Amino acid sequence: MAFEFNLPDIGEGVTEGEIVSWLVQKGDTVTEDQPIVEVMTDKATVEIASPKNGVIAEIIGNEGETIEVGKPLAMINENGASTSATSTKDTVPSSPAPVEVTENVTPIATATKQSAATATAEHVLAAPITRKTAREMGVDINSLPGSGPLGRITMEDVKNAASGKINMPTTPTAKPQQPAAMSNTPALAIPTRAITSEKSETRIPVKGIRKKIVENMRKSLDHAAHFSHMDELDATNLVAARGRLKEKAAQYGVKLNYLPFVVKALVEALKLYPRLNASFDESSNEIVEKHYYNIGVAVATQSDDLVVPVIHNADQKGLLQIASEIKELADKAQTNKLTPGDFADGTFTVTSLGTFAGTYATPIINYPEMGILGFYKIAPRPVVRDGEIVARQMANISFSIDHRIVDGYLGAKFTKAFIEFLENPEMLLMF
Repeated sequence: MAFEFNLPDIGEGVTEGEIVSWLVQKGDTVTEDQPIVEVMTDKATVEIASPKNGVIAEIIGNEGETIEVGKPLAMINENGASTSATSTKDTVPSSPAPVEVTENVTPIATATKQSAATATAEHVLAAPITRKTAREMGVDINSLPGSGPLGRITMEDVKNAASGKINMPTTPTAKPQQPAAMSNTPALAIPTRAITSEKSETRIPVKGIRKKIVENMRKSLDHAAHFSHMDELDATNLVAARGRLKEKAAQYGVKLNYLPFVVKALVEALKLYPRLNASFDESSNEIVEKHYYNIGVAVATQSDDLVVPVIHNADQKGLLQIASEIKELADKAQTNKLTPGDFADGTFTVTSLGTFAGTYATPIINYPEMGILGFYKIAPRPVVRDGEIVARQMANISFSIDHRIVDGYLGAKFTKAFIEFLENPEMLLMF
């Protein structure tokens, strides 16, 4: 009998979700708790598992379609038989033999002429996120030569195919000839290249995480009055403190970078200036100051999108715990395992690209929060101290703040407090 598989209640007040990617196809055999579809809500992208053993009889929801909670996604035939009206030699048997499944690895059978000729997407070695990216970029994953182990299709293979990138054969270059003085030899002809007037383009559908980023950024710019305040800080003491502590942190299995210090300093500055740890209720025209400190940290996904999971109750956690949670959230983002709860109730956001952080930027507020901190690379620079030019470890910072509620003067005072905590990191141990 066929079972109607509906979009379940994911929690956190979610009422609908966008189908990002199907991980199975019609006719596939599935087992209970096997992830079969990726769904994007306004909180996170989640994998929805099959509630039963059976065969996918019909896929109802299409990729890119928004489905309400409780509405059907697919039909699952519980007796293991295909419901296809036309029988073929490839029909799934009513009692399929058990197959050992290894995560993200397609079993490799002995190659035959028939199997090579009838290869489909399920026989191609590729991770689910790679398949999803290929579909979004309009790339036929079956036509790609895999550069990974055992011919696995990698994310780079997909992106190269989407951009039309090919490996051109290298041509040995001739050794340059020394011009002869007063030579009557005619000048060499200028080499020319073949030029085509073809205008090549790649159109990438905006959906899933990227669609939510577009919506949230537009909402932020439409509702918040952004202004940015920039400054620099002397991170010499911070670099030294991290250097003293990182070996001890490693004994606890924690890689200590600068971000946990930044989070701690931000929390202490927010305690001094609670107007920054707030949101604006437009319906009641009220400023809502928060007395809890949930700091969002921008992290990258495997597809190079940025998401902002939250360190909840950061004021109650030490450096090692904050460092450990940031690593855990970053790993979950890379493997698409973040849950709606990981994004809930943020009060302020930090974005830092580490060694790629550049000099300055004007980050966009993670609405409905009041502000966001951009923290940039730490590097030695010449500065003047006591009338002398010396080399110090310097870093630039920028705060983007909602000017509807916080004016420039208060924003500057808040920035100076944050700088003082980071320039004197031992102060963080006092709170």
